[in-house]
Amino acid sequence: MDAPGSTVGRVAVISVGPSLEEGRWPAKAVVGEDVPITATVFREGHDLVSATVVLTLPDGSIRSIPMEYVNPGLALFEAHVIPTLEGRHSFRVEGWADPVASWEKRAAAKLSAGIDVGLVRSEGASVLGRALKVVRPKTRQQALRAAIAILEDVSVPPASCLEKALTPEVRSALAEAPLRDWVTPSRDYPLRVDRERALVSAWYEIFARSEGAVRDATGRWTSGTLAAAALRLPAIAAMGFDVVYLTPVHPVGTTFRRGPDNSPDASPGDPGSPWAIGSKDGGHDALDPNLGTMDDFRAFVDTARGHGLEVALDFALQCSPDHPWVEEHPEWFSRREDGSIAYAENPPKKYHDIYPLDFDRDPEGIFREVRRVLDVWIDAGVTVFRIDNPHTKPLPFWERLLADVASTRPDVLFLSEAFTRPPMMHALAKLGFHQSMTYFTWRPTAGELGEYLEEISGESSFFMRPNFFPTTPDILTPDLQGAGAPVFAARAVAAATGSPSWGIYSGYEFVENDPRPDAEEPRRNEKYEYRPRDWARADEHGLATLLTTLNATRRAHPALQRLRGLTVHPSDNPEVLCYSRHIDADHSPTGRPDTVIVVISLDGETLHKATVRLDRRAFGSAPGPFRVTDALTGAEAEWGDEFRVSLGPEEGLAIVGVVDHSPRKRGTGRG
Repeated sequence: MDAPGSTVGRVAVISVGPSLEEGRWPAKAVVGEDVPITATVFREGHDLVSATVVLTLPDGSIRSIPMEYVNPGLALFEAHVIPTLEGRHSFRVEGWADPVASWEKRAAAKLSAGIDVGLVRSEGASVLGRALKVVRPKTRQQALRAAIAILEDVSVPPASCLEKALTPEVRSALAEAPLRDWVTPSRDYPLRVDRERALVSAWYEIFARSEGAVRDATGRWTSGTLAAAALRLPAIAAMGFDVVYLTPVHPVGTTFRRGPDNSPDASPGDPGSPWAIGSKDGGHDALDPNLGTMDDFRAFVDTARGHGLEVALDFALQCSPDHPWVEEHPEWFSRREDGSIAYAENPPKKYHDIYPLDFDRDPEGIFREVRRVLDVWIDAGVTVFRIDNPHTKPLPFWERLLADVASTRPDVLFLSEAFTRPPMMHALAKLGFHQSMTYFTWRPTAGELGEYLEEISGESSFFMRPNFFPTTPDILTPDLQGAGAPVFAARAVAAATGSPSWGIYSGYEFVENDPRPDAEEPRRNEKYEYRPRDWARADEHGLATLLTTLNATRRAHPALQRLRGLTVHPSDNPEVLCYSRHIDADHSPTGRPDTVIVVISLDGETLHKATVRLDRRAFGSAPGPFRVTDALTGAEAEWGDEFRVSLGPEEGLAIVGVVDHSPRKRGTGRG
C-alpha cells in the first residue's frame, strides 16, 4: 500500500505527457494523427517495471495500449495513439512492477552461470503459475502450462530451459494479459481530438468587394459582389486550396472613414476599412449590401463547397462609430475623460474609425450577443473563423465562447490572429483556438527560420497549430519589399512545407512587393481601396503554377500533413537551410514511410552553394545512396549522407526532395 499522505505511488509514474499545465487544458490532436504518450516510470531496487496507457474514448469505451521502454537510463516509456474519433478523450498511464520480466532478467544471469538453478526454475514456475490466473483463453493457458512443465523438468538443461519455456506463444500470452504487481495509475489527462482540417489546411484570402469592382470615367468605384467573387472559386480550388478566407463582409461605417493607404481623408466612393464594422445597414450580423444579400452569401458558400472549399470568415470584435451597438449598448464602450467614446490607438497611430469593446462593462451581455452573431454566420454555412486580435480581449471570454460553440458545433474551427508575446499566443492556443498565426513572416533568414521550425514542431505542437502566411494585407516584410518572383517563390515553399497549415493572400501571384514608405505593409493597401486584378495574367511569374504544385505535393505526402517529425540538418552555408519531414509506416495513413527533404535559400539576390549533411536517423534510411525526386521540377538525383546544392535566382531557390523508400535492387544505378 502507498503510505498515507504520499504524493507518489508504490511505482513512481511521473512526467506524463502530453500535458498542458498538468491537465488544466487538453492536449490537441486530430483524427489520424500520431500522439506519442510518454511517462517516466520506475521503482526502487533492480526489479523491472512496465507501463500501459489506458485511453478513454468519447463514447466511453476504453483501450489499453502497452508502452515501450524507450530509454531505460531515464526510465522513459512511450506509446503511440492514433485517434479515430473526434471529441474529448482522456488517458492515464499505469505503471506496475513486472514480476515475469524481473524473474527472466535474474534467470538469464543465473542459469547461464549455473547459480541457484533449482531455485530459479522453481521461481519461474511459480510466477508463471500466477500468470495462469489472468491469461485467457484456454489455448493461451496451455502454452503457459507447457512452459511451467519445462521449468519443472530437470532433464531440460538449465542453459536452454529459459529459451524453451518462453516461446513466442508464451510471450504473446503474457503481453496480452500481463501479470501486474503494485499497479499505480497516474491522474487522468485530457486529450481533444478535432477533425483533420484543424491541423491541415491551405487558405486563400480574398476581399470579396474587389472581385468585379469597376471604376467609371469619373474615377468613382462600384463595389464587387459575392456573385462576382464566386467566379474566382474554381481557380482557387484548382490551385489546391481548401479554405477560402473572406475578410469582413459587414457594412462599413462612414464616420472617420479612412481613405487610400489609411489616409484620414476619404473621398466619395472610397470603401473604407472592412474592419470598421457597422453602419445604418447593420452590424456584425449583417452583410454589406454592396456585396449582395444573405441569400447571395449562402449561394457563395454552396458554390465553395461544390469545389471542395470551406469558407472562413474574419471575425473582428470592434465597431465603427456608426455601429448599431454604439447607440443600443453605449455601456459596452470605454469613455475618455471628456465623455467621448475611446477609439482604438496604437501610439502614435490613432484609429478614429474604430471603437474597441470594453469587455468588463457588461461581460454577460457582450457574450450573449457575440454568441448570437456567430450563430448567424454558422447557420449561413461558415465553418472556420479567423479571429482578429484576440489578444486584446479577455482570455476567460474566449475560453467560454470556444467551449460553448464546441458543445454544439465541434466542427467549427477558430484561427487566432495574435501577433504578440509568446505567453499570450500560447495561452490562446491552449484554451481552445484550433490554429494560430505565427512569427513565420518575421523569420527571413535560414538560421532564424530553422530555429523557429524546430520550436513549433516541438513541445508546443501539442497545443499550438501554426498557420504560415508569407504576406497579409497588413504585412509586407523587408525581405519581400522590392523582391522578385524567386524570393516570393522561396517564401511560399517555406510556408507550404514548414507547416501543415499555410495561407496565401490574394495578389501574391503578382509579386506585389511595393511597400508604403516606412511601413511593413503594401502600398495601395486593399484594406482601404478596391484592388481588382487581371487574373488572366496571374501566372506571368509562374507563382500560380508553383502554388498548385505545392498544394498537390502537400496532399500527396503525409509527412507534410503533420507538425511533428521535423529535423533541421546542418549546412556549411549559413544562407542555406535544410530540413526534413518524415512519418514512418506505422503512423502513416498510407501504411508506407514518407520523407520530404527541403533545401532552401531565402536570399534571392545571390548564388549560394552548400554541402548539406543529413542525419539519416531522422527518416530511417538505410546506409548508402538513395533516390530523390524534386517535387518542384521533376528532376531526379541520388543523395547520400552529404550532397552539394547550388541555389540562386537562376538556379532556383528551393528543392523539395521526395525520398524514394522503395527497396533498391542490387546493381541498379540512379533511379
